[in-house]
Parts: sequence; structure tokens; C-alpha cells
Amino acid sequence: MTAPDTIVALSSGAGKAGIAVIRASGPQAAACIRHLAGGDVPPRRAALRALRDGPGGATVDSGLVLWLPGPGSVTGEDVAEFQVHGSPAVVGKLLPVLCGLDGVRPAEPGEFTRRAFENGRMDLSEAEGLADLIDAETEAQRVQAQRQMEGTFAERCADWGAQLRRSLAWLEAAIDFPDEALPDDLAAQVRPSVEAVAAGLADWLAAPDRGRMVREGYRVAIVGAPNVGKSSLLNRIARRDAAIVAETAGTTRDVIEVRADLAGYAVVLADTAGLRSDEAAGDIEREGMARARFQAGNADLVLHVVDASATGGPAEDAGADPALVLTVANKTDLAPPPPGADLGVSARTGAGIDGLLAAIEARTAAAMGAGEHPALTRLRHRQCLEDAAAALARALAATEAELTAEDLRLALRAMDRLIGRTDVEDLLDLIFRDFCIGK
Repeated sequence: MTAPDTIVALSSGAGKAGIAVIRASGPQAAACIRHLAGGDVPPRRAALRALRDGPGGATVDSGLVLWLPGPGSVTGEDVAEFQVHGSPAVVGKLLPVLCGLDGVRPAEPGEFTRRAFENGRMDLSEAEGLADLIDAETEAQRVQAQRQMEGTFAERCADWGAQLRRSLAWLEAAIDFPDEALPDDLAAQVRPSVEAVAAGLADWLAAPDRGRMVREGYRVAIVGAPNVGKSSLLNRIARRDAAIVAETAGTTRDVIEVRADLAGYAVVLADTAGLRSDEAAGDIEREGMARARFQAGNADLVLHVVDASATGGPAEDAGADPALVLTVANKTDLAPPPPGADLGVSARTGAGIDGLLAAIEARTAAAMGAGEHPALTRLRHRQCLEDAAAALARALAATEAELTAEDLRLALRAMDRLIGRTDVEDLLDLIFRDFCIGK
């Protein structure tokens, strides 16, 4: 078998910095150290060395060198790490020197993490958690990614997998050795264990889509009649002029989205076109209203904004679930909130905005709060669990032990796909190409 290439990349952020970390992984990692540092360094101890552009060459920089022999490294391979001064000139000199060695090349995006997965240093869901941690912008995203990196999926799937494998072993024993002195009606005896796993999967799939909310943001649609102050309210919450505000009704024709960090949660606020009678609208305005209704129908929370002095249309005009609607009376500097309003605010003066933000934060925290099951952060996770649940439903409905056993195998295979134990080759390029180079 041909030895893999040694890959090299800048693993810290690009651009000017105090420190830059250059990492090499593969069979030539030790050669990289000897070439730059002029000799070997002790394993797992940082050594200060002058780094040259080859044996006898000019000094490029001085820095810390670490030698981490495999398999006890982040990738499971031999790893060399160079902590140097973070100037683009230093990095731009050292990387070509390393990549000029035989068997050494620049790393592809995500290649370090892919090697860690292939060498058993992490499972697929943990690798996805690492990608989420790199991209995390809020505290909630960091916490969720950290939990996934710590193996929450693997632990849950391992527990359920052990129960299903035990049940499958009993069934296969009954199928393969019908003449042996085995307990009567093994299929009935394993049924409670299979039912328990099926119930757990059903609970997991029925839980709120916390993973999507944390990862992509809690979606808040701002809807209402024209000229009730939706865009002004968005600007007040965003603390900048994100949307054009004018006295002319119908200024907003398209959806304007603003991302915000509220109490550590990612929130996506969508300002939408004003809603009014379709008969009175032109083609462009009707398209804007259609997009507004789409936003409301797909939002996690809908702020139905009404004018405190002239109440707008009902929330149902936007096609929103009433349970997801907060009616916000704007322009309370001109008139008191009308009956039925949940909150009163003034986008002009800022009155009531703190209360509105607190209400949004409370709804967001309740939707994204910790649950019994790990959050499903990707559609792939949900599809794997749905496949497993469907297989278990068939297994429980089957009347023949052979069919029950086959569906138990399919359920196990689906859960193994979730953490990358089988049938994942077609997913690897898709997953790891989204990583940054150097991870």
C-alpha cells in the first residue's frame, strides 16, 4: 500500500498576527522538522529552534517546534507543528520550503480532519461538530458544537446500537439454530428492547429543530400592513440603517435580513413588504407580499406590527401560526397600544424596545434550550434517524423472524451512518470540503 502524502498548511488564521501555526501531517513530518530546524526535537515537548530555508540555509525565523508521533496525534499520523511569528512574509517563505520536500504537498480544505476521521481519532458527527465550532459566532453555537465534538451522537447511538445488536443476536440464533435448546419465542422476548429504542428515536425526531435554530439562527419575521413602522423597528433592533425608511407606503418590496446576537443566540430578523388587499397592489407589490407570507410561514417567531393609532390587518393575513405570533403595537409615542397587542413600542423614540428584545430572547431561549436528546444540526442527521425509525417500525410489524432481523440490521446501519461507521464514502467529499484549509 502506498504511503499517503504528507500535507502542510497554515492552521492559524490568515493575515498578520502575533503567532502563526504551520502544521504538517504524514510520514515526512519528521523530515520537515529536520529540514527547517536542522535536527530532531524531543517528542511532545516544545523546543525553540532557528528555522532555516533548508540545511545550511539562511535563517527565516525562530519559533517553537513540536514533534507529535502517531498514532497519538490529532490526525493519528506523525505530526510536526511550527509556531512562528505571524507575518505573511515568514509564512509565505516557510510554506514553499516545506512543500518543496519529496512527498509533501499543500493540504486540501478539511484534509487534516478527514485524516483524523479515517484514522479513528473522531467519528463523523464529531468532525461536523468541529466544523460548527470553527464557524461558531454566538455562545449557543459554541456550546452546541462543543457538545457534538464531545461525542453526544456517538454515545446515544452506541447505547441504542448495543440494545439492537443484542436483540439481533438472539433472533439470528433462533433462525440459525432452530434445534438448539433456546428460550421459547425469542422474537417476543426481544420486542420490549426494540420498542424502547423505537420510542427513543420517535422522541428525538419529534423534538423541536434546535440544531437548525442554533446553527443557522432563530428566524424572526416582521410582518404587518404598509407604513406601520416595520423597517424602522428593524433598524432600531439592528442599531443601524439596515432598511430604507420613508413616509411613502410600500417602500419595502423585498425581504431584508439582519443577523443579530441576542443573549448569546443567533437571530435572523427579516423585514418584509407591507400586507394589504391584493386587488389594490401591482405585480411587484404582490410578489413582495407573497415573499412576506413565505417568511411568516417559515419563521420561528412572527412579529405582527400594527400602528398604535390605526390597527393593521390580522396576523392570519401573513399565513402565520397564531402560536408563533407576537402582536407589537408601534408608534406608542402617538397613541397607547390597542387592545389585543402583546407589546407596545416606539421605533422612533426607542420606548419599549428593551421589553421587545427580552420577549424575543425568552422565545429564542425556550426554543433552543437544552433537551433530552442531542440537537440535530444537519439534515443528514435527521435522515439517518428517520431511516432507522422506519426500519424499526417495520421490524415491530413483521410476523417472521427473518424479516425482523433484516430490518434491525437496516436500523443499525442507519445509525452507523450517522456517526460514520459505514456507507459514508459518498458523503466525505461533501462534508470535508466545507472546512477551511489547515483543519
